[in-house]
Formats: sequence, C-alpha cells, structure tokens
Amino acid sequence: MALVGQKAPEFELQAYDPVKKEYTTVKLSDYAGKFLVLCFYPADFTFVCPTEIAAVNAKIDEIRALGADVLAVSTDTHFSHQLFCEVEPLLKDLKFPLGADPTGKTARAYGVYIEEAGLARRGRFIINPDGIIVAEEVLNPPVGRNVNELLRQLEAWKYVYEHPDEVCPANWRPGKKTLKPGPDIAGKVGTVITIDEILS
Repeated sequence: MALVGQKAPEFELQAYDPVKKEYTTVKLSDYAGKFLVLCFYPADFTFVCPTEIAAVNAKIDEIRALGADVLAVSTDTHFSHQLFCEVEPLLKDLKFPLGADPTGKTARAYGVYIEEAGLARRGRFIINPDGIIVAEEVLNPPVGRNVNELLRQLEAWKYVYEHPDEVCPANWRPGKKTLKPGPDIAGKVGTVITIDEILS
C-alpha cells in the first residue's frame, strides 16, 4: 500500500556511523525540519547494494545543500554494517549512517519487507520537513536505483515546499519553467509549456 501523502512511520534503530566510526541510535525525529531520504536495501555484502550506497554518497554534498540528509537501512545488524564499511572499497568514505533493522519492523512499517527472505526491497522514501512522505520508489533487488533522479526529485520537492502555489512539470530541474495551477490553464497546459521545453 502506497505511503505517499501520509505521515512517515516512526522508527528508532541502532546504526553504524562510518564518519565517527561508532555505534549510535537513529530515529525519525532526528531529521525533523529537513528532508530525509530513507533508503532501504536488501543486505550488506551483496552486489548491487554497495553501488547504490556509493552513488548516493558521491552526491551527498549536493543532497545536504538542499537541506536533506540520508539514512540507509537494511535488516543486517550494526555490527555487520561496520564490517561492510571497513572491507567494501566503494564505502571507504561513506558519510551517512547505516541503520540496522534485523527484525524487519521498520521495513514492514514502510511496506518493503520480503517475509520469505527476511530482507527489504529497494525502497526509497523522500520525507519532507513536516514528516510527510512525498515520494516513494520500490524495486525488487536485481536492479539498482538512479541517484540523479533522486537528486532531481529532491530539487523539485524542495522547490514546491518553498513555493506551494507552483508545481513542477515532468523532467523539471532548477531554472526550468514551473506551472501555477488554475482554471485559466486547465485543459490547455500546452499553451504555457511545450513538449520541447518539457524534454529539454
């Protein structure tokens, strides 16, 4: 069941902080007042997972510049997360924590838990500063997600959060045209934006 538009389910997880190299606790309220990208992934020591985590890490400065932060979560323990960060070359400079959900409680709350496998699907949730889920993307394990699309969505969600009377059309990036919903353009959006502008 889609969670978009709903309050994000609360969570409190043990985690490994690769920056401080210590175990910690993370909870949803830690991110109040900012955007949170909550990324579930199937497991440490797999194949697609480190590529996704590394790709997001490569964009972390851009993500944080948008007033957002990242928490990645799997059903591994925080001990496993530590070893994963220490041995996987792609994670040697990881700048955000890995949350531990060994019982699957949080993955279940977000609808991404695979009961027969005891793992989470690739679920990515964008939670706005008010704690509302504004976007979700869920994939089965064999295919990784696109960090550039995540960044584009974050830019758009930040824009509409700050400009609630505007909306962002398909493919929107900063500097491109936005729309102001109203009866004057209902049924004739093509008079204010062209397909070339949308695809450019």
